[in-house]
Amino acid sequence: MNGKIIKALSGFYYVSCEDGVYECRARGNFRKSGTTPLVGDNAVITACDASHGVVEEILPRTSSLFRPAVANIDKLFIISSYATPSPNASVIDRLTAIAVYNGILPIIVFNKSDMGDFSQWERIYRNSGFKTYVVSASSGEGLDGIREELKNCTSAFTGNSGVGKSSILNALFGNLELATGEVSEKLGRGRHTTRHTELFRHEFGGYVADTPGFSSIEYDGSDYGFKEHLAECFPDFSEYIGQCRFTSCTHTCEKGCGVLEAVKNSKIEPTRHKSYCELFEELKQLKPWNVQKNKIK
Repeated sequence: MNGKIIKALSGFYYVSCEDGVYECRARGNFRKSGTTPLVGDNAVITACDASHGVVEEILPRTSSLFRPAVANIDKLFIISSYATPSPNASVIDRLTAIAVYNGILPIIVFNKSDMGDFSQWERIYRNSGFKTYVVSASSGEGLDGIREELKNCTSAFTGNSGVGKSSILNALFGNLELATGEVSEKLGRGRHTTRHTELFRHEFGGYVADTPGFSSIEYDGSDYGFKEHLAECFPDFSEYIGQCRFTSCTHTCEKGCGVLEAVKNSKIEPTRHKSYCELFEELKQLKPWNVQKNKIK
């Protein structure tokens, strides 16, 4: 039967199927092939009894993240707030680039609209082509748009401590743990001191990931492909990349660069290009022979 891995713990995979959650081990051939089952994977299992089974096959993924290790996330909600901490373009743009590179739709959310004016930030990201929402977890303003985005997909929320990520989740779902109490009880949530990535089924017909790791999503530092495709991870650059004089253009300082010209003419937001340059410098020393050897399959 088919199901979705909603939790992984100590070599066990908890797979949600139509008739319930199965505690599974993975076949030994996964270790031989180098494939690691991840939370979020769609899997084929064989049931041994009413609550135990074996993971036989991992179905093709639409996306995967390096850290936290999770698969098939459709949308990543990137949360910022008006103050403590205030929005940081470098952080937001880094996360959008990682999401785009991994085949995930980034959605920008500015929380605490009751505390100040987000119009400048909203303009920057709407002009850059991103879905952008201004909300207040305390008043409920703007949350209807988030609810629509959550329907029938698997989502994750990321944001620095203090931005109100938990407040938004509570406003959207109430007590998520109570809403999925039957599954939580079966998975033994709360019996372990170490928290692990877990997916919860919610009332909007999808799943939401619950993990502390989503406060600091990272790329694999040995993945040369991220550097090679960095400009493509800034979708607002796409129209202008082909206008560069040189095919080897890095879009940082070259004469005849279409991207730089677009920045100059206010067609690309300066903060977006600044973030791109920061990431480019960070990845500059990575060479093709550094290609990751332990990429999650």
